[in-house]
Amino acid sequence: MSLPHFKVTMLALSLSLATALVGCSSNPKKEVVDTGPQSSEKIYFDKAQKALDRGQYGDAAKSLEAIDTYYPTGNLSQQAQLDLLYTKFKQKDYEGTIALADRFIRLNPQHPNVDYAYYIRGVANMEQNYDSLLRYTSLKQAHRDVSYLKVSYQNFVDFIRRYPSSQYAVDAAQRMKFISQELAESEMNAARFNIKRKAWLAAVERAQWVVEHYPQSPQVPEALATMAYSYEKLGDTATAQQYTNVLKLNYPNLVKSNGEVNLRAARKDGSWWNKATLGVLGRSDKAQAEEKTASKESSSQAEHSWLNRMTLGLLDRPDRQTNSGDYAPANESLHDAQRNQ
Repeated sequence: MSLPHFKVTMLALSLSLATALVGCSSNPKKEVVDTGPQSSEKIYFDKAQKALDRGQYGDAAKSLEAIDTYYPTGNLSQQAQLDLLYTKFKQKDYEGTIALADRFIRLNPQHPNVDYAYYIRGVANMEQNYDSLLRYTSLKQAHRDVSYLKVSYQNFVDFIRRYPSSQYAVDAAQRMKFISQELAESEMNAARFNIKRKAWLAAVERAQWVVEHYPQSPQVPEALATMAYSYEKLGDTATAQQYTNVLKLNYPNLVKSNGEVNLRAARKDGSWWNKATLGVLGRSDKAQAEEKTASKESSSQAEHSWLNRMTLGLLDRPDRQTNSGDYAPANESLHDAQRNQ
């Protein structure tokens, strides 16, 4: 029994297609073959330093990675790994920076510059939380996910515990203070949400966490006011009065003349008009006064440009020696240490 003409045609087309597919699969693209090092370790290293001096981080990374691949036990391998840490950070490859820092710490625990690996790991985790357009607005970063900040805080705790005399310790301590304020704001943001939905106990727990774990943060007055207000709503007037008395002693402006807690005054997130205009308009008098005070304090110290402020001090430092000497002076102190060894 013969097949109809159209079925024969379809069968032929199917066989042709199958043959073509088999032919393609049997001739894969040629793989790139690694031909080995093209230069000596010293030449690679010198090329990397010249690229770093010019700010050509892509070229620097290629030369440093070549040293890491072809000369893993060479005389310049450890210094190349430290420079690669710096290079990856400047390229905003924060995940790569963290992975390289972890590896350097694991393989070189006694290296004289291992403190830099601990430090840059914390900074990279911190930057991952701020690596977005929101950092250029007045919207609070703490109102988003703060998981990277928590990891960064623990990185800095570990770093300062191990190397309290490191040249990066002071900056790490300042970053920890900033992070603690961000984490406290995150907790209070959740407490405000719980108050809106009348989840009084949940609001108390968030505020109490701030008082216990971030006692130096500027969110403490609002946290105390939140606890007094929430306990009053829960019907626990005795506990509410205790926190109200604390407010009267320390923050009398947060208690009204009739003895009620002024929760609105305690909040520092500005008015709806302030948030709607990304912090440009609608700021409270207190916030403006605090900004003027901060401005005077900063003017008494070294002046910082807008780039320095936007990058949390990572770029355009007034005390830098060269264009590549930001925090992680791979071209300066780390290289000087290498020369002196």
